[in-house]
Amino acid sequence: MQIRAALNHQTQAQFRQYAEQQYPDNKDMQDELIKQLQDQHFQQYMQQVYQQQLLQQQQQQQTLSSSALSNGITSSTIATNNNISPIPDGVTPIATGGEGEEEYSLTAASMWTRKDIKEFKESLVKDKESVIKIGSGETVTVRVPTHEDGTCLFWEFATDYYDIGFGVYFEWSVSQTNTVSVHVSESSDEEDEEDEAAKTEEAKVGDVEKGSSKKLENRPPTDEIIPVYRRDCHEEVYCGSHTYPGQGVYLLKFDNSYSLWRSKTLYYRVYYSR
Repeated sequence: MQIRAALNHQTQAQFRQYAEQQYPDNKDMQDELIKQLQDQHFQQYMQQVYQQQLLQQQQQQQTLSSSALSNGITSSTIATNNNISPIPDGVTPIATGGEGEEEYSLTAASMWTRKDIKEFKESLVKDKESVIKIGSGETVTVRVPTHEDGTCLFWEFATDYYDIGFGVYFEWSVSQTNTVSVHVSESSDEEDEEDEAAKTEEAKVGDVEKGSSKKLENRPPTDEIIPVYRRDCHEEVYCGSHTYPGQGVYLLKFDNSYSLWRSKTLYYRVYYSR
């Protein structure tokens, strides 16, 4: 209950702004939407906690295993003594994308879904910049610079018929413009052509759900906000928000590299709040 109360306090202002935009003249609907968003945010936070605990336990087991092998201790003895907890029912591990501690302190992103997918797509279909066709094997990166008047980024997206991979990264760089730009590549990491070893490794993996944690030396520092996972955005509108950690550029990645034949039609919009 203390965790839930702390999370609710942290996201109250963001969710209130979002609810007022969705239902400007209906206080009851605003309160109901805020409650739903807070419940989803709590569930997502607890999934991340469980995943981090699991990762730590795996690392401890690997350390113990390495030490035990040099001392002649069997792996079954280690497993018994280490007392590793299983993954709780209903919890899906979330892939992490980084090694060691984060250089910057980042708040967790909030994510939620909406059922009004038909209305959402109809509201964007006439705006050519809000509808993108992502070819088979392609990845689209939407670059959204932080705005000097904003403190938080919001995003919403949906697709026709099929799912798509989605993740969010934050690039610590100074943009010369506030303009949102779209970049298309033929892999889940468009700069990999400069690193042949990384490209070979990615070809062996070929799984969007493993995310991407590679950082090239000639690129600005980049932190993972949300790992790339396939989302059922053809069934619901996927929404989210994140508080600016500082000045930089958000990278919204829509990954269709796992699809060999199917192109996807993406409907999206991004905006900031004060």
